[in-house]
Amino acid sequence: MLDWTPSPTLPAKPVSFAGVSHGEMVERAKALAPKLRERAALTERLRRLPEETERDLHEAGLFRIVQPARVGGAELDMGILVDTCAAIAEACPSTAWNLGNLGSHHWMLGFFPPAAQDEIWSKSPDTLIATSLAFPAGRGRKVDGGYLVAGRWPLSSGVDNSDWNMLATTMRDDPAGPPVDHRFVLLHRSQYEIIDTWHAMGLCGTGSKDVAAAELFVPDYRTVSVEAFTGGPHPGLAVNPGPLFRLPMLALGPFVLAGMLLGTARGAYNVTVGAAAKRAATNSGLPMSGFQAVQLKVAEVAAQIDTAALIMAHHCGHASEVAKAGHTPLLEDKLRYRRDGAFASQLCFRAIDTLQGVSGSSGIYNNSDMQRFFRDAHAAAAHVMFSFDLQGILFGQHALGATAPPAML
Repeated sequence: MLDWTPSPTLPAKPVSFAGVSHGEMVERAKALAPKLRERAALTERLRRLPEETERDLHEAGLFRIVQPARVGGAELDMGILVDTCAAIAEACPSTAWNLGNLGSHHWMLGFFPPAAQDEIWSKSPDTLIATSLAFPAGRGRKVDGGYLVAGRWPLSSGVDNSDWNMLATTMRDDPAGPPVDHRFVLLHRSQYEIIDTWHAMGLCGTGSKDVAAAELFVPDYRTVSVEAFTGGPHPGLAVNPGPLFRLPMLALGPFVLAGMLLGTARGAYNVTVGAAAKRAATNSGLPMSGFQAVQLKVAEVAAQIDTAALIMAHHCGHASEVAKAGHTPLLEDKLRYRRDGAFASQLCFRAIDTLQGVSGSSGIYNNSDMQRFFRDAHAAAAHVMFSFDLQGILFGQHALGATAPPAML
């Protein structure tokens, strides 16, 4: 086993959050929001999660909302990711993005072989784990007892705050041949280099830097096939048999971070509509609240935001009920999760764009929350799970019976 010491920023005495309710966790997120709003500009300047914010999230138990209860996690239904990230994003979208990512990686670790889970959580159940989902960026091959792996992976959000990383890797028997497997491999932070590439126009505080590793050996127990996350049998079920760990995590991918977009749209709405109710037009001096065009835009974006929230809640609830009944969602369900997760996210994007227009010149100043909401939403739009063009194609191909390569669902 790798000899390592947990980060000194982790709580000295881990606490159990098993039994804390969904509603209580959401209230904890809401209680942190004012503090996080005050730190939003600092978070952007640091280009990572501030240590004081990391401590606050640890103490509230928010990183451990979908961690197995057997190690003191709350093990709540996955809709908790939407609701807590939305509450945090109203104050600081970058912090919400890191919460969704780092929190969900406790969920992912629950799918790995028990030896990997025990190696990490026996040191501290608060240990943070980053990821990069770029399979082509990692290359590996099977050897006795494990895999030889190397690569340079982009967009590893929260990597500065993390002790470990789950890195997506394409396995080949022949370097020039076709892939034979796609696996996530666990590397400790001593085994990879963090490359400071994260100079971005939005989500600046997520610290989504590159990581690189020269060829090294990774034992079998620190790897898991992508098939583990499709809703079927996987190594983690031996110790985590609950319905949360029977969900098709890859199909539900949009909802891990969609709460960040929902909260960003709500934050933009509150800031812009609140200001418009008191503001006069600069060219005429007439109250903005009296313009019918503004009234219609406010109604439209409110409907978009509410509809997005309903879609997210419906699909998270549906998947959880199917898992609790002991079943795996049908392919048609999985395709709807991807389709509607992207569609709900698009509703949030549209609402934020409209609100930026309503905010007028006041929304372009650097001291305005609106400009941050706008930039962060557009940075999030680059994520593959939020692309309706890509996720919609999967549904359309299936509905039309078109021949296509199998999706990772």
